[in-house]
Amino acid sequence: MSSRGKKFLLKSVVGYPKDVIGLKLLGRPYVVGDEAFEMRSYLDVRYPLQDGVLSEISDRDIEVARHLLTHVVKSADPAPNDEICAVIGVPARASAANKALLLKMAQEVVHTALVVSEPFMVGYGLDKLINTIIVDIGAGTTDICALKGTVPGPEDQVTLTKAGNYVDERLQNAILERHPELQMNVNVACAVKEQFSFVGTPTEVASFEFRAAGKPVRVNVTEPVKVACEALMPDIIESIETLLRSFQPEYQASVLQNIVFAGGGSRIRGLAPYVREKLRPFGDAEVTCVKDP
Repeated sequence: MSSRGKKFLLKSVVGYPKDVIGLKLLGRPYVVGDEAFEMRSYLDVRYPLQDGVLSEISDRDIEVARHLLTHVVKSADPAPNDEICAVIGVPARASAANKALLLKMAQEVVHTALVVSEPFMVGYGLDKLINTIIVDIGAGTTDICALKGTVPGPEDQVTLTKAGNYVDERLQNAILERHPELQMNVNVACAVKEQFSFVGTPTEVASFEFRAAGKPVRVNVTEPVKVACEALMPDIIESIETLLRSFQPEYQASVLQNIVFAGGGSRIRGLAPYVREKLRPFGDAEVTCVKDP
């Protein structure tokens, strides 16, 4: 998102031709984002920000991340002489070394860069900076942050590696256990998740058209979707409880009224009532999901 209102979403993936045929098809040295993902059959696909941080520290990986960041800045349509300032979100518990490396790389592409905890950015955007717990369910990580009126320290934040990608893997396995004849991969599982994800009691039958031996076949995936999505929840609930106890006792009832879910995972149907019920032993909780994930 830019200060001029430009706003877009893209996959953090960079694709490079595998051979001369790929180079001929692509017509350029690399491609970034959704376009790279669509062409993945003939590209070497790299995810430089896997799990929300630079995945490796080699020169090659930094170059891949640089290609991604350069593309993002260019897509924001800056004018030729603009001073470009970037705010980059990272997982709550990203290491100091990883933040420093990301910052150093960003400063090669932009004039000024700031690396900020993602759940803190959510709280800042919602103007909820005190007595609030933010849960940001992304693809690689789920980040949970206790906001106490100051910039949160490491003890106020939790990063879990169970997030959207984990649900995809669990869902793929759960479907194949029941229907081993299906042609499945993680991309198909992700499509099922994005269409039907829910926790708690299902409101509809989740029916999806797969391929088996090349032929279309429709399968009821309600139970696998429930199992995969609810696999995220125990660690999230436990982390919320731990952070809740870190507040002064007189503030805890107020904190329970300010539990906010953000990120792509906040679209899971039934999330707010499910979490509210799980937190019942602590008191009456108010759980909300942001309007814009």
